[in-house]
Amino acid sequence: MELIDLTRTLDPADRERLPEQLRPLAPVIAPAVAYAHPTGEGREQFAAAMHCSVEDLPDGEGWGAELLTDFNSHLGTHVDAPLHYGSTCEGRPARTITDIALDELWCEALVLDLRDRCEPDAPITVEALESALADNGAPVPAGGAVLLRTGQERYGLSDPEFFRYPGMSRESTLLLADLEAKVLGTDAAGWDLSFPVMARKFRDSGDNSVLWDGHRAGREREVFIVQQLTNLAALPPSEFRVAFFPIKIARASAAPARVVAFV
Repeated sequence: MELIDLTRTLDPADRERLPEQLRPLAPVIAPAVAYAHPTGEGREQFAAAMHCSVEDLPDGEGWGAELLTDFNSHLGTHVDAPLHYGSTCEGRPARTITDIALDELWCEALVLDLRDRCEPDAPITVEALESALADNGAPVPAGGAVLLRTGQERYGLSDPEFFRYPGMSRESTLLLADLEAKVLGTDAAGWDLSFPVMARKFRDSGDNSVLWDGHRAGREREVFIVQQLTNLAALPPSEFRVAFFPIKIARASAAPARVVAFV
């Protein structure tokens, strides 16, 4: 069995790679990290904890430690709990990330190749999904995962195109939910269209249903949305399993996750 990591590395250097106008998004891209090396700040910290001098330390070294700050629960590759979409889901109080059992996040999966079926800043249509499902040939596993390969792997964080991605609508999200998919993943930075695109659509139409309609579909049918996946090109179309295991943050609407495919 091969293990394939689908998780984006959380590198604080990525905060500086963001285009200037997108720097406010840094807390959902990577944390700020203060590194304490065993021969540097970690030595000072350890000596202070032991109430001794650095000269007293074995080999003159302390510990390695990192202090993470300025990060959102929707950081990097992360799992959205239903609470993220609203206070209720399917008419009941929406579940948090710690309400979701691990066996709900360890499931069979398939990949839908949408690279020639979608465009930046445009909705992923029901027709595009149906075409990709037909090409894949495998049924959506009940309670399983559908991973969308939109082609965003072409771009790095320093490229503005990374943030101009195709997004899911209410109709396309519900299509996958109606096929009994439970985990919905994408290699894009977000599940819906980007915020600027949604805001423009609302200004032009005055129709507030265009605001975050892909996520809000998760209030009608409970699904767990996973964003900022990577390495989907390494996966077969179907017949593999994925673990989407989030950090266990009490009462949270989401948490960063280590997402690993078992092929």
